[in-house]
Amino acid sequence: MKAILKKEFNSFFASPIAYLVIGVFLLINGLFLFVFNDDFNILNAGFADISPFFYFAPWVFLFLIPAITMKSFADEFNNGTIELLKTKPLSDWQIVLGKFWASLLLVLIAIIPTFIYVYTVYKLGNPIGNIDFGSTIGSYIGLLFLASTYTAIGLFTSTLSKNQIVAFILGVFITFFLFYGFDAIATSFGDYSLTIQKIGINEHFKSISRGVIDTRDLLYFLSVTFFFLFITKSRLDHE
Repeated sequence: MKAILKKEFNSFFASPIAYLVIGVFLLINGLFLFVFNDDFNILNAGFADISPFFYFAPWVFLFLIPAITMKSFADEFNNGTIELLKTKPLSDWQIVLGKFWASLLLVLIAIIPTFIYVYTVYKLGNPIGNIDFGSTIGSYIGLLFLASTYTAIGLFTSTLSKNQIVAFILGVFITFFLFYGFDAIATSFGDYSLTIQKIGINEHFKSISRGVIDTRDLLYFLSVTFFFLFITKSRLDHE
């Protein structure tokens, strides 16, 4: 697995992908949080609050993470290198997990510079340091689990087609549906709306973001991530 992880991770930085992903993520968030005169602008909020970043970031990741993962298997299938890869002394799980951790590590590198947002809000507080660290830490944990789920979904969709663009579109569609789709559907079910919302990602992400780490939320993210990794591995078994 380590060899696959290293190979995949190095391939990101051997091409513009890593730099584009990190740059676009930071640029989009920076513009909406500090430049554009919108509801997300921290400077216009009137109080020091980092929550706009955690509201906006999942939507940015919805597009960026499928862009990272779309080539993971689609490129292997298209070039015929998947057969060569499977002849190496590696199990299907090692291949899948190697690609998973390489993609997730790139996402983590994109998240790290956003700590400057926390520092900025910390300094803007009145008095200085007036920030809810519990909620902030919980939100970062939730964002990491959300990113892992998105990554697993993206890996799966990259096994569905040899075309990277198709894999990207499928990845965006499935992540969008799991993140927001159940919230939209729930509005039509009255008393059962909360139950339906809990099937989706957003409800669990918001729960962790409140600063309370509930094992049910963690188990949800771990279960969904494992499910998509499992069906990704199953797809490899049939190739």
